Amino acid sequence: MNRLIFKGPLNNLSFGNVSYNIIREIWKKGDIDLIIFPHNNSIDLSSFMPIDNDLKVFINNSIKNRYKKLKSDTPCINLWHLNGAENKISDKNILYTFHETGESTESEINIAKTYDTCIFSSNYSKLCFEESGLDNSGFAPLGFDEDLHLTQKKYMQGKIHFGLMGKWENRKNTSRIIKCWAKLFGNNNDYQLTCCVNNSFLKKEQIIALKKASTEGKDYFNINFLPWLESNAQVNDYLNSIDIDLGGLSGAEGWNLPVFNSTCLGKWPIVLNATSHKDWATQENSILVEPTIKQPIYDNVFFKEGGEFNQGHMYTFSMEEFEVAVKKAIDKYKNNSYNNSGAKLKEKFTYKNTLDKILSYI
Repeated sequence: MNRLIFKGPLNNLSFGNVSYNIIREIWKKGDIDLIIFPHNNSIDLSSFMPIDNDLKVFINNSIKNRYKKLKSDTPCINLWHLNGAENKISDKNILYTFHETGESTESEINIAKTYDTCIFSSNYSKLCFEESGLDNSGFAPLGFDEDLHLTQKKYMQGKIHFGLMGKWENRKNTSRIIKCWAKLFGNNNDYQLTCCVNNSFLKKEQIIALKKASTEGKDYFNINFLPWLESNAQVNDYLNSIDIDLGGLSGAEGWNLPVFNSTCLGKWPIVLNATSHKDWATQENSILVEPTIKQPIYDNVFFKEGGEFNQGHMYTFSMEEFEVAVKKAIDKYKNNSYNNSGAKLKEKFTYKNTLDKILSYI
């Protein structure tokens, strides 16, 4: 193969981050003439700065010359949700998508079937769709972002620093995690919780109300809410600063990049042993919490009951399970502050492997 179309978002959200890393791996291969169709013709690479100049030229030329090189028989990788993936620009199409709910709808199945292969980011989603009759599914795990690295800085000495990062959503158990942590450690000077939890699809007032509700209107000097981090460099600094990551307690995931990346950096994660987490989280590299509570995923914002997409359930946990897991995590951290088993994940899960796996389906 010497020519390939890539269609996907180029922005500072999680999908944009995955797109950028896959494009970078294509550039590294050096033998693919790439055509890029940015989602909605929108391009924002600011969060990835500084970018290698040769890579920047490669991306710009791949976008600038896309219509001149376009041919119907050129294979296309489309990175997007199933909802909205029905529009294709080639006769040979691969969809790389993320799904969280554990169930598939007729509309989702029908869209997936229009592709030569529909590749999921987790085995959980792949098996879910296969059980519903999809016979053209695939699986390609995500990788560790090579822009992230250990800083060797000293951050909060004398405290155990917990972190929670990701979109503020019901399916991620965001409010529940904060409430449970506050009950255990609120205003305890030995512990700190830093939350980088926002959602660009919600209004500022909604986020403020959610934060207030999650602390039940109380002020805790050891719970800190960060604004949106504009760059990967800032994200890297944040991930380096924490000791224990609570983001793995999300109840429905297509991969969960923030907690996966922090684990690769040697942090100790507390992880629900469900959905995509089962592809990378083990007893050796994580504090696993078996999911005992299963509930509908609907929040009437991103997941609406009775819709054509994103129907199903999520997992959550009790206060008792949270407390047990946190105590285990603290013991793990005190015994060995650096998670060696977690750090080994970045050797197994790379974006080179992600790209090679996707290309193997073409």
